[in-house]
Amino acid sequence: MTYDADVIVIGAGLAGLVATAELVDAGRKVILLDQEPEQSIGGQAHWSFGGLFFVDSPEQRRMRIKDSHALALQDWLGTAGFDREEDAWPRRWAEAYVDFAAGEKRPWLHRQGVRFFPVVGWAERGGYDANGHGNSVPRFHITWGTGPGLVAPFERRVRDGVARGLVRLAFRHRVTGLSATAGAVDTVTGEVLEPSDAVRGTASGREATGSFSLRAQAVIVTSGGIGGNHDLVRAQWPARLGTPPERMLSGVPAHVDGLMLGIAEAAGASHINKDRMWHYTEGIQNWDPIWAQHGIRILPGPSPLWLDATGKRLPVPLFPGFDTLGTLDHIMKTGHDHTWFVLNQRIIGKEFALSGSEQNPDLTGKSVRDVITRARQAVPGPVKAFMDHGADFVVERDLSALVRGMNAVTKEDLLDEAAVRREIVARDREIANPFTKDLQVTAIHGARRYLGDKLIRTAAPHRILDPGAGPLIAVRLSILTRKSLGGLETDLSSRVLTGTGEPLPGVYAAGEAAGFGGGGVHGYRALEGTFLGGCIFSGRAAGRAAARAVG
Repeated sequence: MTYDADVIVIGAGLAGLVATAELVDAGRKVILLDQEPEQSIGGQAHWSFGGLFFVDSPEQRRMRIKDSHALALQDWLGTAGFDREEDAWPRRWAEAYVDFAAGEKRPWLHRQGVRFFPVVGWAERGGYDANGHGNSVPRFHITWGTGPGLVAPFERRVRDGVARGLVRLAFRHRVTGLSATAGAVDTVTGEVLEPSDAVRGTASGREATGSFSLRAQAVIVTSGGIGGNHDLVRAQWPARLGTPPERMLSGVPAHVDGLMLGIAEAAGASHINKDRMWHYTEGIQNWDPIWAQHGIRILPGPSPLWLDATGKRLPVPLFPGFDTLGTLDHIMKTGHDHTWFVLNQRIIGKEFALSGSEQNPDLTGKSVRDVITRARQAVPGPVKAFMDHGADFVVERDLSALVRGMNAVTKEDLLDEAAVRREIVARDREIANPFTKDLQVTAIHGARRYLGDKLIRTAAPHRILDPGAGPLIAVRLSILTRKSLGGLETDLSSRVLTGTGEPLPGVYAAGEAAGFGGGGVHGYRALEGTFLGGCIFSGRAAGRAAARAVG
């Protein structure tokens, strides 16, 4: 029986590159397919902040953070909330991933040249009890070079495979079907799309110029999730979160369309936990967009006052950076799909970071000088650009003008100045004393006990209405689509399973297409820094297992 390759990998994002690199190391011949042009290699990972979840890392220890495998597993399981029969494999993947994050993950990446920013971030702080959602300690490690810096070593390994004659890169190949011979999937069919010189992330066209049919002993699906396909996001929207928002921004390019998941299902794959998804609540319109409805996520410190669309303060513990999906749940019950941060220039200068490699040129460019310059600026350049040009930003010297500007942004008089003033003044009164009943103010004090937050992420407590800290700033926040938490069900060898729990012969899956492992390693919620790491861990498992299977 003649094959075109030992293994076909569908999707040239991070998981696909990792799987292909492992196959190359094993001496296997690979065809790597992707519907986008070559300039988009690396997929979503290229655009990421490069955050990775490590446990008891050297960076944590240098920042005086005490972490452990037991604490990380407690946090993961408390966050995931596994409660379904189909969570058996996701839970096993979660346990294996925490082992990886506490063990060989960092040294393995370090040997490949990946380095990390020395200050560890504290994402998803939770705010519930010890067994509930959230990171008990900071674990968010930023890759030096952000997303491109993390993609680079795996792309190098793949291109080395091309030079050795082991890898064929087939861009503009859009898969439309999987078929089997004697019960084992071995054929991938699809359309060859018109050539495209589209800039990375922009629409590349879908006109077909031909077709293809390729055969291999194994197929690895690494095609990503559904975040760029708003119709599919709405179709799979969880009933527990009510009606999907009428207006959403896209945190990923349109080619993240989820169509390959349906193709795998049609071939017999089990697709589980479709209603589990991860969307951010701090999305802002990109003033200089790359793709349609391009949104950027604010990575906030703990100080902005968070108001709903009518000016009511969000309840405890829904503070900035504490519980993404808990906040989404609350917002969807308000009858509006936007909220507001209210703050001042002193806070925005210290506490706002923007997610994305292109929004962090200092870190992406690996420039120590630019990082130092950024730290010395009153407001970092990328954030200042949004203040100057962003459609969601209102900057004013007095509160009356600020509220008028907020209503002008939404074209609705939803906000009453007197009500907004009451919320801010009440919060500001709590700042004058180190003792407070305001749990957000308590959280600010607590954050500044961590050296990393005190240095670069949390402003010293002060009144929002302090004239010396102005001007005042309001930021309209929208729902930003991002990740599928469910996916193709896999065992610990990344073999795709059928509805009966048996492996689908010849098919593996990794990355977001596999729910980052098992069909949903995160359960209902994520701890952050775990999406890229999940792509790496599951991609490695898939590449190694497929290499053994075709040997």
